[in-house]
Amino acid sequence: METGSHAHGADPRNETVKIYVRGKIVPRAEATVSVFDSGFLLGDGVWEGIRLHNGRLAFIDRHLARLYEGAKAIDMDIGMSPDALHSAILETCRANKMTTGVHIRLVVSRGMKTTPFQSPRANIGPATIVIIPEYKSPNPDVLKTGLRLHTVHIHRGAPDVQDPSWNSLSKLNCIAACIQAEKAGADEALMLDPQGFVATCNSTHFFIVRDGEVWTSSGQYCLAGITRGNVLRVATELGIPARETTFPLTKVYSSDEAFVTGTFAGLIPVREVDGRKIGSGGLGPVTQRLRQGYYTLIERECPSGEISV
Repeated sequence: METGSHAHGADPRNETVKIYVRGKIVPRAEATVSVFDSGFLLGDGVWEGIRLHNGRLAFIDRHLARLYEGAKAIDMDIGMSPDALHSAILETCRANKMTTGVHIRLVVSRGMKTTPFQSPRANIGPATIVIIPEYKSPNPDVLKTGLRLHTVHIHRGAPDVQDPSWNSLSKLNCIAACIQAEKAGADEALMLDPQGFVATCNSTHFFIVRDGEVWTSSGQYCLAGITRGNVLRVATELGIPARETTFPLTKVYSSDEAFVTGTFAGLIPVREVDGRKIGSGGLGPVTQRLRQGYYTLIERECPSGEISV
């Protein structure tokens, strides 16, 4: 994967990584789930992406709160307390002798079914919990040069269709948006809300900078991003005006800077949207300040020294 917000280099250590599957930590080659699992059959479940930094799980309380809120909304019993799940993630990292530079995918599906059918009444047994830790760092070239975005015709839906605040396994709308953007030669999709205002990207959150102010969407049609919230927090700490609001593409095209946020790569500049160069077409000064402030926040959250794993 050479471009995009999740671009990273291959790490041979990941070929022998151990993965947590349904209560057991097994070699990667043995990490499997049944074809009757709800996640495979229907995308029925929730997930989180988490960073291990300096032996600590960054912002883990917020990640688990979002996971359990989503599970509650779809009436799914995870079957473990947040503290127990936290311990299972650390145990998996410990089994791999991992301490930093690790991205973790935590997946929880509704579990096994007696037959391929969407109703939870066809489910038997507990939820399926999978924890996949990988050595993974953002591509430094992408962090420097930034992304090209393309606005797609696939909109973010309203909560009465599928609540966009759920971090669900059912990602086909975002996948379709991603495909359309890539076919247009872009790195990622910019998605609008049902009224035509800017909502979010297919796998990251979107921000613009105008006259020294930082804008992001209202948040009504996007996931409650952990990094998104942290960037807004950092902006307040740095005295940079920031607001959640509605704005059209016209304001994007004429913005001074733009960037996206996500757990994996933090802040990535956006150099182009729909063929329009944004600002100077690179990493702008406000984005740079926010990125450094975010790195500082992570170090406060995950200080060097005592290792929790």
